[in-house]
Amino acid sequence: LPLDVTDEDSVAAFAARIDRCDLLVNNAGGAFGLASVAEADLDDWQRMYDVNVLGTVRVTKALLPLLIASGNGQIVTIASIAAHEPYKGGAGYNAAKHAEAALTRVLRLELLGQPVRVCEIDPGMVETEFSLVRFGGDSERAEAVYRGMTPLTAEDVAESVAWVATRPAHVNVDRIAITPRDQAA
Repeated sequence: LPLDVTDEDSVAAFAARIDRCDLLVNNAGGAFGLASVAEADLDDWQRMYDVNVLGTVRVTKALLPLLIASGNGQIVTIASIAAHEPYKGGAGYNAAKHAEAALTRVLRLELLGQPVRVCEIDPGMVETEFSLVRFGGDSERAEAVYRGMTPLTAEDVAESVAWVATRPAHVNVDRIAITPRDQAA
């Protein structure tokens, strides 16, 4: 089904077509640019907040009644190691991911007593189109990010989601940080 997490009407149309929801994986995200705080492009920051933070809120809010009604719902939010480890040039993305992580932890508190588990998964370097988008399509610059190391793959992260989602109903995995062997922070 089509879904634009930055568009309230798109989220509402998406949710209206869902009859049951047992698992929600909030995976929309992105980093745009590497500007310092002093040189911040506020349009990039707005876009990062709209996708990473408000997109997570929009979709979670829209599907939460179905998750509760399922009797055993699970919300997994893919945040980032950037939610915990700031890095030079990452101010906008770090701030958005810190906010996304905070809202996930608050949601966990808000849902105590409800039949919904909440988990935050914080991947480190994952080789996807992430860097290509961040660098505006500059493939050489994007490939250089992973040169000399073996990054995580999308499948590595998907396996962690599957593991979390298949724990028994009484088990909540609050947070997983997953990084490649070659990344410490």
